[in-house]
Amino acid sequence: MRALRFHAARDLRIEDIQAPGEPAAGQVLVRNRFVGICGTDLHEYAYGPIFVPKEPHPFTGAHGPQVLGHEFGGVVEAVGEGVTSVRAGDRVSVQPLIMPRAGDFFADRGLFHLSTDLALAGLSWAWGGMAEYALLNEYNVEKIPEEMSDEEAALVEPSAVAVYACDRGGVTAGSSVLVTGAGPIGVLTLLAARAAGAAQLFVSDINDARLEFTSSILPDITPINPGRSNPGDVVRAATEGKVGCDVAIECVGNEHALKGCVDAVRKQGVVVQTGLHPHENPIDWFQVTFKDIDLRGSWAYPTHYWPRVIRLIASGHLPAKQVVTGRIGLDRAVADGFDALLDPGGRHLKILIDLTN
Repeated sequence: MRALRFHAARDLRIEDIQAPGEPAAGQVLVRNRFVGICGTDLHEYAYGPIFVPKEPHPFTGAHGPQVLGHEFGGVVEAVGEGVTSVRAGDRVSVQPLIMPRAGDFFADRGLFHLSTDLALAGLSWAWGGMAEYALLNEYNVEKIPEEMSDEEAALVEPSAVAVYACDRGGVTAGSSVLVTGAGPIGVLTLLAARAAGAAQLFVSDINDARLEFTSSILPDITPINPGRSNPGDVVRAATEGKVGCDVAIECVGNEHALKGCVDAVRKQGVVVQTGLHPHENPIDWFQVTFKDIDLRGSWAYPTHYWPRVIRLIASGHLPAKQVVTGRIGLDRAVADGFDALLDPGGRHLKILIDLTN
């Protein structure tokens, strides 16, 4: 089968590799349809290996060259013995986290996403979404309803990141929310916040094209370019009592964006760190203490979120498809996908690779 594999930084290759065999007990063979290019994939391409193991992964044994792609869905081709939740012909969305199911401190508590031996399909598992087929565990696939498209199946994973960030922040009906970063996760987080009932939304980004795109999706949002205006000043001027927003969610992995969240949130508000910072970044801990705020991390998502996020997307309450700005074939994935998304002057937000042709 054809697959896009990571060999080293700036070395992605579309290759013919051996397709997975028949699924073993508890496994599912999926014919992939659409896969998204994630920011994590871009970091691997530009600077990796980061999450791709240099040595065999302690739980899965996977190592490079690695088939990329962890935001994907497809059609069940075959199931192994004992699989009951799906059958051949079912359309599914892939939950890519792979880990021990028992005997692990966090797994025994249902916190599978926090497992010490966590792996991901498309990063530290033999198979990924940027190939014609993927072999997965039964717990990695969730059937999608008829009203949900194949493209939307590939958007459940990034949407789950966004929903969890809002949950970590306690976003609820009437909340005021600042999101720093108008990339795919940032925009999906704004959509998730609106689905949760947030009544006042702010977004901060230095890219005016992305601010314009976000405003086209959410016309009542307040866009802020921190190169021209201080986000905290804008947020305070627009919120009740001029005290700041209830929740600020950092979706960039940038020191200035995190500092902006701490500044903009009100006293006893919540700051959620979702973006991955490449190195240690200082923040004003006096303000954290003085303002009595909560600062919370948000790592991936609980694996049981999949049915909930599928319902949100299928019902239209979280219109994830609105973040898609491009669709390409696997042959053009590097030039028109990875390179296009890394272009600082580019206008793309989320690009899907179409594996159906």
